[in-house]
Amino acid sequence: MLAVTAGACADDRREPLVVLGPWTGDEGEAFETMLRRLDDGAGRTYTYQGTRSLRETLVAQLEADAPPDVAILNSVGELTEYARAGRLQPLTPAATARAYPPWAPALDVDGARRTYWVPLKVDLKSLVWSVRGRPAASPRWCVGLASQATSGWPGTDWVEDILLHQAGPDVYTEWATGRLSWRDRRVRAAWTTWAALLGDRSRASLDQSLTTPYVGTPDPAKGGGPRGLLYSLTPRCTHEHQSAFIRYVYAGDPVDVRPSAGFLRGRAAHDGAYEVAGDMAAVFGDDPAARTLVERLSGARARTLWRAEAKRELRPFFPAATDPQPTDPTGRRIAGILTGRARTLCFDASDVMPPGLRDAFHRAVLQYFRDPAPRRLDELLGQLDTVREDAAEDTGPGRPPSSGVCAPPGG
Repeated sequence: MLAVTAGACADDRREPLVVLGPWTGDEGEAFETMLRRLDDGAGRTYTYQGTRSLRETLVAQLEADAPPDVAILNSVGELTEYARAGRLQPLTPAATARAYPPWAPALDVDGARRTYWVPLKVDLKSLVWSVRGRPAASPRWCVGLASQATSGWPGTDWVEDILLHQAGPDVYTEWATGRLSWRDRRVRAAWTTWAALLGDRSRASLDQSLTTPYVGTPDPAKGGGPRGLLYSLTPRCTHEHQSAFIRYVYAGDPVDVRPSAGFLRGRAAHDGAYEVAGDMAAVFGDDPAARTLVERLSGARARTLWRAEAKRELRPFFPAATDPQPTDPTGRRIAGILTGRARTLCFDASDVMPPGLRDAFHRAVLQYFRDPAPRRLDELLGQLDTVREDAAEDTGPGRPPSSGVCAPPGG
């Protein structure tokens, strides 16, 4: 009996915990190596599954009643839905202590207030990249709206960022959580400001932007890797609005990065606010070891290992100033804003919204980019308001709280 029991325990130790996440290629390899090194040999082993079709993969696994033990998602709206549906396990106290706002608000679910996810990797979004030495006075904007997963999000980032800077964190929060109409004049002004910034565009330019990936076209000099929009589009553009992650595309290129509020001079009353995004880990399996794994993934050792394994230009940003941060000049500057210079951080609004409304927002941006006529905008905002109202009937008390969307830099 002792031999059988010992054998069963050994089998249990060998059964790996599965982590499903969004990183592939070099990013996926760095995370997987960190995960492998995080295993101390005393308990369970870990295996990583990386995919660019994260939502579709997770939904399929849930429908097959075979969820991963841990999944890493960037959408607070999706995570909120899973928590309300009873799919998520609340975190351990140690992991909860690292659930810094605005990345991980506590939720009221079934009469209890708990934390269900914790940020592993974060990004700063309110940034403009440019060819070094190009003045900010008259930018020619690069736009690439195509994405393998969901096209249109580079445009929603623009609308969100403009609304945050023009109307402030309070209005932004009310809108992101479905408490403000899309037909509100301040929301409408964000769309029209975006169109005015981009200026008149030819049909060829519109088509090029709608079909060009957000990372630009392949560059033979980089082994087929992306060359970035600043070097991809014809005629040459000078400035690009994009999140901090794009720095890996421009590694070695002469580019500058500046806060986006400076490009709304005369319109931006809230230049201390920045939009952010994140990749959050949540426990889907009922194995207690999965909760322990998330606790370890959000800890100092995991972050130190991850930074050591990642290529210099792919070293992740973490939410607290005490965390290890990138060491390249661009990375250090961005980390300084993220963990110190910013007065307020607001989570990506479309990723706060329920998935159905987020997807409708992406589609509406593509339609508006092609046809920015005032009457067309009124139609699109009316349609989005209908989706918002329908979503509000389903979310109830489980939707993200207003107090959790924007917050000072934490940790």
